[in-house]
Amino acid sequence: MRMALAEARAAERAGEVPIGAVVTQGGEVIARAGNRTITDCDPTAHAEIVALRQAARAARNHRLGGATIYVTIEPCAMCAGAMVQARIERLVYGAADPKGGAVSSCFDVLNHPQLNHRVTVTAGVLAEECAALLQTFFAARR
Repeated sequence: MRMALAEARAAERAGEVPIGAVVTQGGEVIARAGNRTITDCDPTAHAEIVALRQAARAARNHRLGGATIYVTIEPCAMCAGAMVQARIERLVYGAADPKGGAVSSCFDVLNHPQLNHRVTVTAGVLAEECAALLQTFFAARR
């Protein structure tokens, strides 16, 4: 999660919302990214999506079985859906997102009974630090 926080801080320095993600597989970091929606003019360039794309290229496979993704905030519905499609094994996230989180706050995309894949979730890792980074960022914007 510390690496994901570093990615979030780098995203903030680039003028992005400070969210970071890191993907590991087989005990190795295979991808790391921060938000790039503004930089790329791409509404899908959330940290999770950018990291999943990098991870798939690194693994040379669109399926990331056995992979863990670490994210500083609870993923949205788009990112959670991408994790299911990638067959991510485990999600570890920091702060909850009561306004848009699709893991437990608003929805439970990763464990929906209609889907053909489930993702193990560990929530609240370094949650206070992850939340503080976002709160400070948005307070400065207001």
